[in-house]
Amino acid sequence: MKISQKQLSDLVKAAQKASKNSYSPYSKKKIGAALLLENKKIVTGCNIENASYGGTVCAERVALWKSLSENPKAKVTEIAVFSNEAKPWSPCGMCRQVMIEFCDIKTRIHLVNKSGIQKTFTLGELLPEAFNTSDLI
Repeated sequence: MKISQKQLSDLVKAAQKASKNSYSPYSKKKIGAALLLENKKIVTGCNIENASYGGTVCAERVALWKSLSENPKAKVTEIAVFSNEAKPWSPCGMCRQVMIEFCDIKTRIHLVNKSGIQKTFTLGELLPEAFNTSDLI
């Protein structure tokens, strides 16, 4: 499903707005994520750090957990990730692995930085040869 330029703009704005809620006293990296669901809802999340570091959760996973808990049957169709950095940030390996479980490999992920630079990938491009639930059978 291809989204319109306005839908993409709205998704990116939602991710940018979510980044403002970031709790990142250690890294100072403010990341926001926004998911577009098939029902047209946008669900957001921001990174939340913890002094133990292992308890830190990335914006993408916060948004996915929120989406799954509030809209359990709605498929994620697009993801925008906003960073306050000089270049767009790509999801970490753990976020990619969680995405592969709950998104399609064709889900498009739009990476945007504070200057508006945008890169778009499919989840399959970000995580080729992914280990997924079919590998457990």
